[in-house]
Amino acid sequence: MQKFCFFPKNACISRKSVLQYILAQDFIFYFKVSEEVFGLPNIKSAKKRVLVNQAKAARNKAAKSALKTKLKYFDAAVSEGNRVEADQRYLEAVKAVDQAAARGLMHKNTAANRKSKLTLRLNKLPQ
Repeated sequence: MQKFCFFPKNACISRKSVLQYILAQDFIFYFKVSEEVFGLPNIKSAKKRVLVNQAKAARNKAAKSALKTKLKYFDAAVSEGNRVEADQRYLEAVKAVDQAAARGLMHKNTAANRKSKLTLRLNKLPQ
């Protein structure tokens, strides 16, 4: 079996085991080779922490992107002046902000401030 050098020098492992590990950890969507991969620590637990942190960072990035998308949908509905759609998008946006605060993506006071601003914008629309 051909050796695939994924980590620096003495940490060469087979390509098959690397792919199995990546698939098992659901890294297939988040994994990309960068400078950080070559600067991994030597201690096994520290290597794992780096990989876990990369996965969490990717998950947080996706969640923040989804939150921003929900907020943009609400903004679009308000700018159109469509009250019916804005009501629906408002509920989705508030739910997304609450979930983001619960997951720790934003502080609870930031979430409250954001929801307050959304409510003010919605109430400015004619019924």
